[in-house]
Formats: sequence, structure tokens, C-alpha cells
Amino acid sequence: MRKFLTPTRETWLHRANPAAKLGIILGLFLLTLFTHSLDFIVYQAIVIYLVLFLMSGHPPWKILILILPLLFVFVSSSITMVLFGKGDTLWWKWGIIRISEESFYRGIHIGFKSITFAAEGLLYVLTTSSVALFYALMQKVKLAPKYAYSFMASVRLLPMVWEEFQIRRNALQIRGVRHAQGMRGWVEQTKLYAVPLLSQSIRRAHRVAIAMESKAFHNSRRRTYYYSSVFTLYDLGLLILLAIALAAAYSLSHLYPLFGITDVRY
Repeated sequence: MRKFLTPTRETWLHRANPAAKLGIILGLFLLTLFTHSLDFIVYQAIVIYLVLFLMSGHPPWKILILILPLLFVFVSSSITMVLFGKGDTLWWKWGIIRISEESFYRGIHIGFKSITFAAEGLLYVLTTSSVALFYALMQKVKLAPKYAYSFMASVRLLPMVWEEFQIRRNALQIRGVRHAQGMRGWVEQTKLYAVPLLSQSIRRAHRVAIAMESKAFHNSRRRTYYYSSVFTLYDLGLLILLAIALAAAYSLSHLYPLFGITDVRY
């Protein structure tokens, strides 16, 4: 999985400071959250996905694999509003299901919002390493080093837990361990996996805690860093790029409206 998420080429988005990038992406989240125009949110989704394909440094087939599940997100987030939302112009009714013009457009508006949030998150995750993010949070946002290094250690430990789970599963299969069906079998499986994995995780966490104490990871914020995190012109470039993308989406929503609905609120 780690190899799959490694970019094939590095774009200048990867060189932007993760803390600055996080602030810009959070601003983008807020703008998406308070967008009520259906045309603007559709074009917003298009331009963000365009930036994702062009600037993430990953080949298009990988991006397609990552965004395919978002079709389910689109349908699941919009279907409830489409089927049960309020509206005056009734299209179809059957029992408690009631589809109106207003509920339909509000439903697809929520769907486009969901996949736009997902695209913005993917853009950040695919262009930012976790180590660079925590170094930036320590140096620029003044996050306490003990928390940042704890997060970095836990991220490193997750693959080990998964490897231990696979070893445990293979060992049980070789021994021919069988379990009952239904709820009783689920409880037996939980006991077989949970106790060894938890005990190993507790031992490993204890060793990591002792190592961090010996390396003086305490409350003091005055320390040196192996990697320095600085603001550069790439941060400004990212801000300008996203501002141009949003301006283009806003202009297109007025020049070529797909639905002609400026506010979906009922």
C-alpha cells in the first residue's frame, strides 16, 4: 500500500510547506461547505479533480482507482435527500418516498459536496508525507514534540500490527484451528486474535515510550530538528493556483450554468 501511494514524479505541490498547505486546504473545505450554488459546486468539483490529476504526481490509473469508491459516496450521500427531502414541485411519490424537484437538486448538491471534500483531502494526502507534516506542525504550529513524535511512531507501528495479524492468521490455519459459526464463532475469533495482538502492542508501546523518554521527549519546545520546515514561494504558488481554479469554477458557473440554480436551500 505504501508503494502504491508513492508518487511516480514529484511536482512543486510536494515542496509546499505542509502546515501552509493544511491551512489552505482547510480554507478550501470551508468554501466548499458554505457553497449553496449547484452550478458552482459542480464546476468546483471538476477543477479540483483536474488539479488532482495534473499535480498529484501519480499516474491517472492510480487516481482513477482511488476515486472510483467516491461514486458510492456520491450516491449514498445524495440518495436520502433525493428520496425523503422537502419540496413543493412533486415529481413522484410512493409511500414515504417523495421525490420533488427541490429535494432532487439538493441531493445531488450534497453528493457533489461530498466528492469535492474527498478530492481536496486526496490532493493533500497524495502530495504530503506524514513526516514532513509533523515536522511542520512542530516548527510552524508549535505542536509539542512529544505528541508529534508519538503520532509518527504510531504511524510506523501500524504496518507491524498488520504483519502480526497475518502471521497469527497463518499460524492458526497451519494448526487447523476451527471455530463455530455465528456469534459464538465471532467471539472465539476475537479471543484468538485480540489477546496476542493487544499484548504485543502494549509491549511495543512500552518500549517506544522508554526510548522517547531516554531521548528527552518532554514538554520543552526548545530543541533542534533533523529536518527544517520553512515557508517558501511554493506555498504562495499553491494559494494562487487554487484561487485561479476557484475563480475559473465561479466564472464557468455564471457563463455556462448547467442547472441555473444559484441557491439550493429550501
